[in-house]
Amino acid sequence: VLAPTGTIGLIMDCDTTGIEPDFALVKFKKLSGGGYFKIINNSVPPALLNLGYSEGQIKEIIDYALGHKTLKGAPGINHESLKAKGFGDEQIAAVEAGLENAFEIGFAFNKWTLGEEFLKGKLGFTDEQLDDWTFQILPALGFSKAEVDAANLYVCGSMTVEGAPHLKTEHLPIFDCANKCGRTGTRYISAEGHIRQMAAAQPFLSGAISKTINLPGDATVKNVNDAYWLSWSLGLKANALYRDGSKLSQPLNASSDDSAAAILEASWEEETNDGGQSPTVANDSSEPSKAIDSYGAQSSAAAIEDAATKLVYRYISKRRVMPARRRGYTQKARVGGNKVYLHTGEFEDGTLGEIFVDMHKEGAGFRSLMNCFAIAVSLGLQYGVPLEEFAEAFVFTRFEPNGMVQDHENIKMATSVIDYIFRELSMSYLGRYDLVQVKPDDLRSGTVGQASDTPDFDAEEVEDDDFQGHVPGRAMDTHSSVGFSTEQAPLPFGDHALATGSPTDTLVRSQEGKAPQYDERFVKGHGSNGKALMEVPVKPKLNGAHAVVGEKIRQARLKGYEGDPCSNCGAFTLVRNGVCLKCDSCGETTGCS
Repeated sequence: VLAPTGTIGLIMDCDTTGIEPDFALVKFKKLSGGGYFKIINNSVPPALLNLGYSEGQIKEIIDYALGHKTLKGAPGINHESLKAKGFGDEQIAAVEAGLENAFEIGFAFNKWTLGEEFLKGKLGFTDEQLDDWTFQILPALGFSKAEVDAANLYVCGSMTVEGAPHLKTEHLPIFDCANKCGRTGTRYISAEGHIRQMAAAQPFLSGAISKTINLPGDATVKNVNDAYWLSWSLGLKANALYRDGSKLSQPLNASSDDSAAAILEASWEEETNDGGQSPTVANDSSEPSKAIDSYGAQSSAAAIEDAATKLVYRYISKRRVMPARRRGYTQKARVGGNKVYLHTGEFEDGTLGEIFVDMHKEGAGFRSLMNCFAIAVSLGLQYGVPLEEFAEAFVFTRFEPNGMVQDHENIKMATSVIDYIFRELSMSYLGRYDLVQVKPDDLRSGTVGQASDTPDFDAEEVEDDDFQGHVPGRAMDTHSSVGFSTEQAPLPFGDHALATGSPTDTLVRSQEGKAPQYDERFVKGHGSNGKALMEVPVKPKLNGAHAVVGEKIRQARLKGYEGDPCSNCGAFTLVRNGVCLKCDSCGETTGCS
């Protein structure tokens, strides 16, 4: 394994190690405890000397790249202009001490360097301004963007050798880095250069190469695909890609505005491609570079936040399209005596994408309202609203019809049709068994005793072995719905009431640790291709359902349950507490205890 990472190089006191190019000539490493550490490539002066430049020329090139590290003699913002704004010698000395490792001069002007007493008493700033982390002192003092940029170039340097005095154009490739250097830099090593350099060393290694392939902030998805394809074609065992500015916080930065610039440019390009207008930070500029350079009321941090908000809003505003042929299930139940049919549709990954609600005997007005409600929920799901949010909003809503729920294995009480719908969806797609009255384990054989093998009746045996066709609904079993496959309580007649081999049957049996049992006589369904689609037992062995239910009733009476539902959680666990009732599940009382 070859590990030429930049961190190892920093510890070894090396500018670069092996095939890992330098991140930038001047970079800032973010510290875990807060703040930044300025790292300068110290190989530039010896390289310039070997290229034949004089000491005077080298000094001018280094000053251009690294700056003079002092405001004395700086254009626009200097000792004289600061004294005219009210700064004293003590404050100027404090600022000078902070310029050594500053991103830019604005970082040295803060309340910790100058002191809150001076900023509020002498300069007249308020506590609200000083506590705002986006507040910047220099523009508040009246310095323009041009003055700040000129002073930055003089004090902190351009952080690149591009455009430096005396440096020849043919020597620029020698100083190329993994990223563009500084704000004005344009040169960098392409991803293909990284990959081909790694490919030259890969044949001599048995393992992979620990190296980051840096991509510029304007890299596209196609650039990422091309990088992986080239890595595979050259025989690399692994690679790691990083797009500059893809995280709002990254360990190394080449300049303070790189991340904001990358995000704003990407946002501007996408909005332009969509036919929209380019975003602006302070000025109504039509070019992204002008929007990025605008200083005005918003700082770099505010620009990042604004651009990130635009990108996130654009992402969530895109509707996720449902497949034309979609999976799902249909659940029939009765809520307060009214039939309710709930139909679901799922995305390819099995997540819920739409619902349909049909009422059996309701007026046109109520039915239309339910249809519109289902459409609204479906649109929300397709636009990214989590199902959890719908469940939290609509569970426990109370209106007619409500009451007892029939024909559902787990839900026995609902305060409304909407309450029932989201209890069912939460159980099937979120595993929220806390919202149902009957848990899957409650009616499983073995919970309160072993089920009897004696059937309650003998079903007539099917003797026809020439059955052709397929059993309805089973041809799509390999594409079963995620919601339908969710573990539910067994049916009253035991495990064999489930079609053997169905998702629910397989799930229940796998959790019980036993394989499906097949009878010797079964019906074989055949499709048009002659292949068996399924096997369903013809004569199931039914367990003692009445014995199971009777045992549960006996246990409930021993615990003192009255049989009434709780008004808070709906569970049938109300016990006598004095002259009132108390719920063992949630602790709710009827009000007098």
